[in-house]
Parts: sequence; C-alpha cells; structure tokens
Amino acid sequence: MADLQALAEAIINGKRDDALALTNAAIGEGVPPADIVNQGLIAGMSVVGDRFKRNEFYVPEVLIAARAMKAAMAPLKPLLAECGVEPVARVAIGTVKGDLHDIGKNLVAMMLEGAGFEVIDLGVDVTPEGFVGAVNDKRANVIGLSALLTTTMPSMKDTIAALSEAGVRDRVKVVIGGAPLTQNYADEIGADGYAPDAASAVDAVKELLNL
Repeated sequence: MADLQALAEAIINGKRDDALALTNAAIGEGVPPADIVNQGLIAGMSVVGDRFKRNEFYVPEVLIAARAMKAAMAPLKPLLAECGVEPVARVAIGTVKGDLHDIGKNLVAMMLEGAGFEVIDLGVDVTPEGFVGAVNDKRANVIGLSALLTTTMPSMKDTIAALSEAGVRDRVKVVIGGAPLTQNYADEIGADGYAPDAASAVDAVKELLNL
C-alpha cells in the first residue's frame, strides 16, 4: 500500500532517495499521479514552508527539501502530462534588469513549485521585455520580480509599465520581493502584491489568484 504520508515526511526531511523510491512505489501501485503530488509532495513542502516562516527551518533545510521534491517530481511529470493535469497556475519569476542576485529568487521558485505551481524561471538581469514575453509566449498568470539592490528597484516600475504598454497588464498579477522592498513601494509602482520572504510569496500568489 502506497504510503503518501511517508513520502511527505521524506520531502520534509530532505531524503531524496527515499522520496524517489516512495514515489516510484506509488506509481507502481497505480496511485493517481495527482494524488501523489498533492498528498505527498505538496503536503510535505507545505510543512517546509510553514516551518520556514516560523524560523524552525532555514535556507539549507528548504534547499534540501526542494531537492528531494524535484527528484520525486521527475517520474511524475510525464504522467501528469498524459493525464492532462494542469498546474495550479504559471508563475514567471526573475531578478530584474541590472541585478544578478538569485538566491532569493531561487528559493521563491522552489517554494512555488512545492505548492503545485508551474514555475518559469527567467534567470537574472531580466529586461522588462523578457517579462512581457513570458506572458505572451509562456502564458504566465503571475510575474514575480526580485531585486536585492536599491539601484535596480526602478526596473520593477519599468517592467510594470512595459506590461501595460504591451497590453497584457490586465492578464497577469505582479508580485515583488527582495531585501530592500516594502509594501509601500509595491503600492507606489502599481504591483499587485509584495512578499517579504519566500514562504510568504506562495501565500501572496495564492491570495491574488483566489486559491
């Protein structure tokens, strides 16, 4: 009998080999792929996110848990596609033009993946046009803008302006985050949401999409 609780625990504890073995066992027993994802992977990463918010887990624990989740997700992805299972939503995330910092962005991407979102990682030094392209070409529902330098924060405003000029602003929610940012700045530039940390980013995106 597939033990999805054990799979969730393997994710929480960052046991990559156990997570993969339990996933393959569940697949072999005919457990629906969506159930494995929801009751195993997402359930585990949800606990990781909660512990991270409460400062019970730190960045290394989150990274190790995310690595276990990615390993378990590998055999599931083709099966989910075959079943026609759609992601919760698509989030395109990137560090804005002029900024090369990516640790925070990568953490947010992992937490979003762990919550069932499809993440389109645009990388660092992303131009406003790059984010517009993610909406047009990748059908992103949410844009995540990250910055660590105060000097690159204006690029967030430029990106939102570019989305408006391209006529796609009403099709996408924009969430911003990064050490120097605040809710006030989000309001000032017309962003839809602000997240002070990676775990909060998942909550912010869910709230904006009414999930």
